[in-house]
Amino acid sequence: MSSTTTPLLDVADVAAGYNGLDILNGLTLQVAPGEIYALLGANGAGKTTTLNLLLGFVRARRGRVRVGGVDPAQDAAAVRRQVAYIPENVALYEHLTARENLDYLLFLAGQPQDAAAVGAALSGAGLDAAAHDRRVAGFSKGMRQKVAIALALARHVPALLLDEPTSGLDPQAAAEFSRLLGLLRARSVAILMVTHDLLGAAEVADRIGFLLAGRLVEEVRASGSDRFDVRALQRHYAAAEVGA
Repeated sequence: MSSTTTPLLDVADVAAGYNGLDILNGLTLQVAPGEIYALLGANGAGKTTTLNLLLGFVRARRGRVRVGGVDPAQDAAAVRRQVAYIPENVALYEHLTARENLDYLLFLAGQPQDAAAVGAALSGAGLDAAAHDRRVAGFSKGMRQKVAIALALARHVPALLLDEPTSGLDPQAAAEFSRLLGLLRARSVAILMVTHDLLGAAEVADRIGFLLAGRLVEEVRASGSDRFDVRALQRHYAAAEVGA
């Protein structure tokens, strides 16, 4: 992120947690429009707490949190109108088709679309046309992810939060998911993904941050044709995992 770019997601020196126990301890993290940021760390490092902080489910005890200039603790509803969130296991209405799910979820978001726009979003997310009117009960995880991405495409939100987005996906589905993230990046969406998938992050992220005990301890930016030195990333990740 350049120094002249205003971050869409802005976390500065935040301490936050649950039941009086801080999980985040001085976290500082910014993600600009049109940027993909991957946040890696061991279980308990604070990855999910960071997402909950940005969604307004956790309040900062100290520091600044802004999403599009809005403090989630002050106006969580306004923040969530700007954000699409895709959890590790996408929750859809099993008895509805992909199209019906999108119709209903857009209605709930206060952004109903016509049939052509819904179909275009599903196709843009890479869901085969034959699946648009099939019930999602039989969908694979990759197909469910595509419906969730279609919702983000149709809503035109400026920020996307992802929790372990490639967990359980086969290599082809993971590659397709990375392609879809590139499509959203081209739309100037600010994307924050928390993940254990180092190689997947290296494929798509513009920056990779390593979280340890609620604090960002290392940050690496993609550069050149190779983007990242994967061996160096593995060393950073191993150090974060063991607390070195």
